[in-house]
Amino acid sequence: MSLWQECVQPGASWSLNLKRGNRLRLHDLAGGASVAALFYNRECPTERYNMPDTLKAQHTAHLTAGHVLYSDMGRILCSITADSCGWHDPLCGFTSRSQDNLLTEALRNGLGMRDLGPTVNFFSKVVVADDGGMRFVEDHSRPGSFVELRAEMNLLIILDTGRHPLDPDLNLAPGPVRIEVLAGEPPSADDLCRIKCPENGRGFINTERYFL
Repeated sequence: MSLWQECVQPGASWSLNLKRGNRLRLHDLAGGASVAALFYNRECPTERYNMPDTLKAQHTAHLTAGHVLYSDMGRILCSITADSCGWHDPLCGFTSRSQDNLLTEALRNGLGMRDLGPTVNFFSKVVVADDGGMRFVEDHSRPGSFVELRAEMNLLIILDTGRHPLDPDLNLAPGPVRIEVLAGEPPSADDLCRIKCPENGRGFINTERYFL
């Protein structure tokens, strides 16, 4: 069941509180969208998304369905439960313009510059070569692409829809994004994200103990 929808234009910022179990679906309406996202524990925002632990625990350098986002406390903030795009960039951070937008939203939520950390860049694909060089893949996200996240704890999510920092086309603006909040519930024992790897199973146990 859809609880709420809104269209966010390119180059804009946005934030919301997402309750545990509910889902956030991001829709790339026209193709070429770019969404830099920050994630925090709503009750204790000093606990937030940890990029190194997320990638190391799941032995990956990109994110898609079945992956989860770890906090710096070893708990799971949210899970990627559906994804038609297939690849999202967790490596490249954000531009100075996006930093201004993210900071504006952070300030609205009682946070500041020191609370800005690594982002997940949804709808963007960056390939890392053997020599460590990074290549931005153009035209990766097609019109109608979507990704869906399930909150595993009460979250504060901050988004910016500006250009990806490695996008070589400085004149082409990213596409608009539709934000949709869906009702949901906590994951089952055989949930795809829970059974993706042993580390995720332990991460879900740590998260569930937090709510005892």
